[in-house]
Amino acid sequence: MPGNGQAVTRRTEARSGEGPAPVLSRGVVLLFAVACGAAVANVYFSQPLLVTMGHDLAMSPALVGSVVTLTHVGYGLGLFFLVPLGDVADRRRLVVAQLLLLVVALAVVAAAHTAAILLMGMAATGLLAVVTQTLVAFAAALAPPAGRGRVVGLVTSGVVVGILLARTASGLMADLAGWRSVYLASASLTALLALVLYRALPRRCDAPPTTLRYGQLLRSTITLFARERLLRLRALFGLLIFAAFSTLWSSVALPLSEAPYFLPHSAIGALGLIGVAGALAATVAGRLNDRGLSRRTTGIALALLAASWLPLAFTRSSLWALVVGVILLDLAVQAVHVTNQTLIYALYPDAGSRLIGGYMVFYSIGSATGALAATSLYTVAGWGAVCALGAGFSGVGLVLWAFTRHRTPDPATTKVPSSGEG
Repeated sequence: MPGNGQAVTRRTEARSGEGPAPVLSRGVVLLFAVACGAAVANVYFSQPLLVTMGHDLAMSPALVGSVVTLTHVGYGLGLFFLVPLGDVADRRRLVVAQLLLLVVALAVVAAAHTAAILLMGMAATGLLAVVTQTLVAFAAALAPPAGRGRVVGLVTSGVVVGILLARTASGLMADLAGWRSVYLASASLTALLALVLYRALPRRCDAPPTTLRYGQLLRSTITLFARERLLRLRALFGLLIFAAFSTLWSSVALPLSEAPYFLPHSAIGALGLIGVAGALAATVAGRLNDRGLSRRTTGIALALLAASWLPLAFTRSSLWALVVGVILLDLAVQAVHVTNQTLIYALYPDAGSRLIGGYMVFYSIGSATGALAATSLYTVAGWGAVCALGAGFSGVGLVLWAFTRHRTPDPATTKVPSSGEG
């Protein structure tokens, strides 16, 4: 592709029925991963900063809590309304435009001097942070089919690191220079990434994969999930694993801040560093999917997810048990997540943005369900009940896999038609 640097080259041979497919260099894949991590981190920066924000802007506790809620609501809306645009627009221009608008939203948050402006800025930040999923779909589209799992795994590892390190980084930066510095720094990094991606990503040289109008595009997302059993199954796996993931991470600070530990917020935030081990699972799971082992990978990962709650149940008596449980849980969640994304993209590559956006809506539902249920349950029944809840989500996923593992063929072994205009 002339004029786009050396980051992406063309294969000399063409696949049957298709034009020449681009080959991604490892450097560009890493760039995708960094951009994904930086973008998704904006959804989680606020969590350790809520008290400071509330004091600074004289917000009531209920209003402070709405900061996180509005950010996630914006993210959920973006998944459905913005991510599908990747199937009709030039993804390179779409990514750059979303990143530049995200810079504006972050600047609004950093400069906010009233609660209303802050809340509007946070909702816009969540809405535009879905550029993460646009990038995942873009990377999957550029990857050769035989290496798609590896590419999706590497890019998803960036998402994992961004989510888990966001709280730690924002807490440390806020201690050094105030909460506004977190969003100013993120705005600067996002602007830099927009420039780098504009120069490094390939321009679309072929026609968009669909000619659907915007309204038809959104309806087709629902139609595809209603029509395809595999999509519904993988979306349900996504909901369950992220409900379990959120059950842990939304409530683990509660027992750690009480007897016998009384850990400070900075130490609790550092727990996210342990969870980065999940990034390893993302890359390994991608390679296993390329070898046709998606069904087995899913089953083993769901079994590990269910088993992780046994050591987690001993958190109050052993931090080592907590560490083991966190590692097992994050490895399992990311392995299933990468497998899900690889399989659903392979089913309808020309509808990749719609499918990944629709799948991530289920992710958001699972995350919200786990967080709300876990924090409420801890208040009335304690940590043991929270672990039982997480084990329940995980166990349902494992049972679902056991009953469906021979009933739904993988896209890799089944020829499917184009998504067409529906």
